[in-house]
Amino acid sequence: MTRLAILADIHGNLPALEAVLQDLSQFSVDHVIVAGDAIDRGPFSVQVLERVTREGWAVIRGNAEFYLLDYNTPRAPVEWKDTTLFPLHPRLHQQLNGRWLTSIAAWPDTLSLRFPDALPIRVVHGSPRSVRELIYPISTDAEIEAMLSGIEETTVVAGHTHLAMERQVGRWHILNPGTVGQPVDGVSSASYMLLDGDERDWRSTFRRVPFNSEPLLQECERQGYADECGVIGQLVMEDFETARPWLLAFLCWREIYCPDAPLTEELLGEFGKVNLWDYMPLAYHVNLPA
Repeated sequence: MTRLAILADIHGNLPALEAVLQDLSQFSVDHVIVAGDAIDRGPFSVQVLERVTREGWAVIRGNAEFYLLDYNTPRAPVEWKDTTLFPLHPRLHQQLNGRWLTSIAAWPDTLSLRFPDALPIRVVHGSPRSVRELIYPISTDAEIEAMLSGIEETTVVAGHTHLAMERQVGRWHILNPGTVGQPVDGVSSASYMLLDGDERDWRSTFRRVPFNSEPLLQECERQGYADECGVIGQLVMEDFETARPWLLAFLCWREIYCPDAPLTEELLGEFGKVNLWDYMPLAYHVNLPA
């Protein structure tokens, strides 16, 4: 039997990663796999990369790694030039330009794991079609089948949604370990997954590990995160503090009502007056307040 630990979406949150490593130390695993988005948002991207590299884990690129690699190149979308809406990209590039950028440039976008005693696994960040495509727990079978069309492996691991999931759709066993670094379900804990495999199937064990978010928020303050990144930075810190994706809700609200409005404190105040849940994608309506 082969045992794997699957981590995803660390997002530069070193305290959460350290909590996962402490929990993981009680288990004997053959390999640790990181399914993308090791960096970005959190203030410890460099330290997370140092730890992941030192451990020798297999890592794939997520959309956060593409933000780093494509920023300030001809591949970058024109909207990235708006640094009030995309302030994290230049900040990430400043932190990681040099050897880290060169190292991440050689990471794969997907892994096909083929152990002698277990079924093959495909590991992606979003979907096999795109690092940005989302396989939600509420995605329909038809939507998922279209995303996985042509994938030989019958077990597929994805991240990106930050929501733990296990589903059987047609011939595919689909799993998401949840997020190490940026929970979105209102529970401030780090998620990861153990997988035990043999020639019949892979069996999952989902882990939730408490971590102290104060060092993360204090480091954001020390680095002047909100001052440097404005409204977007404030909302990212709110996401970390509340374990909810309020930045996503804000962007959805702005796109509907005032897509050209500048990102000001006044606009953030207007957003604070609405029912925020009306603009949160339904997949994230979990553990709702009473």
